[in-house]
Amino acid sequence: MTQSEKLRLIVSLSVPSILAQLSATVMFFIDAAMVGHLGAQASASIGLVETSGWLMGGLASAANMGFSVQVAHFIGANDFGKARRVLRQSLVCCTAWALLITLTALAVAPALPYWMGGTEETAHDASLYFAVIGVFGLFFQMAGLAGSMLKCSGNMKVPSMLNIAMCVMDVAFNYFFIYIMELGVVGAALGTGLAELITAALMMWFLIVRSPMLRLMARSTAAGHPDGEARETTDDEVRSFRPTADVVTTAVKIGAPMGLQHMLMGGAQVVSTLIVAPLGTVAIAAHSLAITVESLCYMPGYGIAEAATTLVGQGIGAGQKRLTQSFAHLSVALGIAVMTLMGMLMWVFAPELMAVMSPVEAITEIGTEVLRIEAWAEPMFAAAIVVNGVFIGAGDTLKPALMSLSSMWLVRLTMAAYMAPRYGLRGVWIAMAVELSFRGALFLARLARGRWITR
Repeated sequence: MTQSEKLRLIVSLSVPSILAQLSATVMFFIDAAMVGHLGAQASASIGLVETSGWLMGGLASAANMGFSVQVAHFIGANDFGKARRVLRQSLVCCTAWALLITLTALAVAPALPYWMGGTEETAHDASLYFAVIGVFGLFFQMAGLAGSMLKCSGNMKVPSMLNIAMCVMDVAFNYFFIYIMELGVVGAALGTGLAELITAALMMWFLIVRSPMLRLMARSTAAGHPDGEARETTDDEVRSFRPTADVVTTAVKIGAPMGLQHMLMGGAQVVSTLIVAPLGTVAIAAHSLAITVESLCYMPGYGIAEAATTLVGQGIGAGQKRLTQSFAHLSVALGIAVMTLMGMLMWVFAPELMAVMSPVEAITEIGTEVLRIEAWAEPMFAAAIVVNGVFIGAGDTLKPALMSLSSMWLVRLTMAAYMAPRYGLRGVWIAMAVELSFRGALFLARLARGRWITR
């Protein structure tokens, strides 16, 4: 393949995922704006538990990737029977994992806002919001698992279209529950949960019934199968869903470092919220809303990272080392270019974006300042995001996790704890920008050494 052909392939895989990521960001943007117009207290209620919600989502994602990376490798090797074997076992394991996360969320929901430094005026709504999100955790897990499996098979369009549809449903449901039913913060959680439920059902249908490579029904027309013809189901395809040691062990090897990373990174985000909480309700609200606005910049990077994971995973499965490295480098370059442009746009339009999020002038002013600080870090943040996607595709998750955790805890939190009492919310975001730039440099250095593909 020529460089231009490789780039076109990366773009063709990235665009659907980028659109899905952006639509998800727009969904959160609109959600936050809906809640933001209820007042600073409502925004602060969600802001208190938002990072804990990210932690739950990160743990779900780690479990999903532990299995879907294996599927990508088997598909790259044209072994569709083993890919389906991994899929069957993932359904059982990830369901059990999701139920454990849900029970944990329900157990901690009443006390969580107080642990996060919240007050009586925000704690009640925050607890209810977190509990409702936890109840719908199984559907979030299943939608993510099915989406990851489809993407690792090379099908980026269906998961992306369904994620876009989820965003539309979420906005409609939120409008109904927040304004028509007048449920406020809890309505936002219900709207998101119902959108996740419907999306999970549709995503699973496309995976189990319609996917040429991975469907588990009686007949399978394996697109990309060596003989290119329809074939009857084999004994392998109707094997038990019971987890086996080899698949689960490999999933743990890939997913456990990611899970630990999400736990400690999520814990770091929680600590960051604790650092911000003493700054007051306005600071909490501005911090939460500015993070939502910033996600408009970095979500395209995650879309490109998903394409990189697919291409690298299949390339390694096919034994194409040089092609895999080329895809990795081109994906990273594309991610940096796109997020640099997005960072420039965020710097210019920060006042307008924050004004959409909240009518409170104090919130929009401080939010604009911190967004313009963060804009300078977007190119290196892109490097960290896309390179991590490359490493995930290679099944190389332990060292990148340790690098991320060291950067987050030793650089960001240390700086934020020192600067917050002196410079307020601006100090917290300066620390964030410095840390993201440092992390990006670490990941680029490891990518250049090439050890991730020879592990």
